Amino acid sequence: MARTTLKDVAARVGVSAKTVSNVVNGTGWVTEELAARVREALVELGYRPNAAARQLRSGRSGMIALALPELSQPYFAELASELVRAAQERSITVLINQTDGRADAERRISDGIDAPVMDGLILSPLALSARDLEGRLDSTPLVLLGEHIGDGVFPHVTVDNTAAAKSAVEHLLSLGRTRIAAIGAQHSGPNETSQLRLAGYRTALEEAGIEVDERLIFSVDEFHRGDGARAAEMILESGIRPDAVFAFNDLLALGAMHVLVTAGVHVPDDMAVIGFDDIEEARYSTPALSSVSPDTAALARKAIDLVFEQPPAPGIHTVGFTIAHRASTKGPAQ
Repeated sequence: MARTTLKDVAARVGVSAKTVSNVVNGTGWVTEELAARVREALVELGYRPNAAARQLRSGRSGMIALALPELSQPYFAELASELVRAAQERSITVLINQTDGRADAERRISDGIDAPVMDGLILSPLALSARDLEGRLDSTPLVLLGEHIGDGVFPHVTVDNTAAAKSAVEHLLSLGRTRIAAIGAQHSGPNETSQLRLAGYRTALEEAGIEVDERLIFSVDEFHRGDGARAAEMILESGIRPDAVFAFNDLLALGAMHVLVTAGVHVPDDMAVIGFDDIEEARYSTPALSSVSPDTAALARKAIDLVFEQPPAPGIHTVGFTIAHRASTKGPAQ
């Protein structure tokens, strides 16, 4: 069966092929009544855009790739949603891939191996640094996300993690909390997120004139609920009772808070808890979790904009954050 063309649709509606093209591509000006008739004819005749021809004409595929470490993590799932939404505003399709934070997967995706032609790649690397990516085989525009800060070769959109962590601890200090535990230290593997947030924790305490108690810094293997739960168990077993906890992400905070509440610790009266990322789940925990809230919508828009800049502006592009004050940090200091 022959492919339906724009001329076929134009003949059905009684307009020019240019008018039909304007409706298909969202260009030019067409009345809503006429656009509705054209769209109806497109459906009736089974018109499908010729992607290859469109790419030859425009030099673009209309698709970008997004590669994130772990889609089961709520933060990455919510970030992917924001990126897709920002791309849709440009009529761009997003193909999403998961790297599991593995160097081989990040390298394969950055090199464009076995991938269709894309207009750009947005990558949140864990295993590879920006310098590792300099020799990539693919020339597709690359925008980096996350805390793996590079040397400015590629555009990198991120939140100032150290400043954000410092603000979280300052929030606890403003409530009169002085014995603040940190959950999320990592000493091996991809640990930039941990190191940056730990630096913010230390700076906030030092600027407040409080000596950092290394016994209140608890290490984790991953940033998952179970790791937060195990850290809270260590807090309870240590005999050193903090009056607040800063967890380096919300999953750690939620896991820790579950153990604390189950053990009879009143949150926040006995121990305030704050997380980082402000995932949707934080709003519905009991008590609702206070959290650092990155502006993920702005991050997504900036990343999409940078993909289509000619050439993309290298360097660090920082978006803002706020502190979401909720019930887990409201209550008297002990």
